Amino acid sequence: MQLLPDIYQLSGSLAGLGGDQILGPWDECNSYLVDGGSSYILIDAGNGENIGLIFKRMEMWGLDPDKISTLFLTHAHWDHAGGARLFKDRGVEILSSKETADSVASADHRCAGFLYHREMTPVTVDRIVGDGEIVSIDALEFEAIHLPGHTLGCMAYLLTFEDRRILFSGDVIGTLGWGDFGWDGSVDFDKQRYIASLFKLQGIPFDVLLPGHGMGSYTDPVKRVNISLNQALIQWR
Repeated sequence: MQLLPDIYQLSGSLAGLGGDQILGPWDECNSYLVDGGSSYILIDAGNGENIGLIFKRMEMWGLDPDKISTLFLTHAHWDHAGGARLFKDRGVEILSSKETADSVASADHRCAGFLYHREMTPVTVDRIVGDGEIVSIDALEFEAIHLPGHTLGCMAYLLTFEDRRILFSGDVIGTLGWGDFGWDGSVDFDKQRYIASLFKLQGIPFDVLLPGHGMGSYTDPVKRVNISLNQALIQWR
């Protein structure tokens, strides 16, 4: 579904793709597409099991799957990165943090395939991005923001688009409709780093929050950050 001009949600339970596995809406992430003009940029690959339906959906909207040039991974969990190898095989360049790159290359328990009774397919990331790094694609600029905690490699991506600052947060925040933090069962989960990341995110201005699961927030999205931080301080200290 189209969320904003030239920004689409390709998968996720609220987009009608996902929710068929043992953990319901958490088996497939929200995968986003940004139309950069000459090429498309994806935020997260999804688990890979719905890629055919994703391509059919794109074609219904007049979007050519062959124009996908770049894939940003927010983290290594199977529901976000399980399909990365399929895009790699189509010639798509994959970008992520170093920690995420290490995890998806080894396809070990950091990818949490066990949570879904699935095995992660190993994939090699093409470009490592660091905290604060700007990635320019077509006329667009994405800022990478390292927010470890949910996993050690969690990266959000901030896009300024038509005077809006749009944050693709992955699972750092926004898993449910009212704002919260992601699953705390990952083998590289870290409570104190998570709290520090939420404090960091609290200081970053943005206008739209597009999370890894659940609904986006277009009105006062920073409030969802505050709710998440408050809950983390209550539950984890």
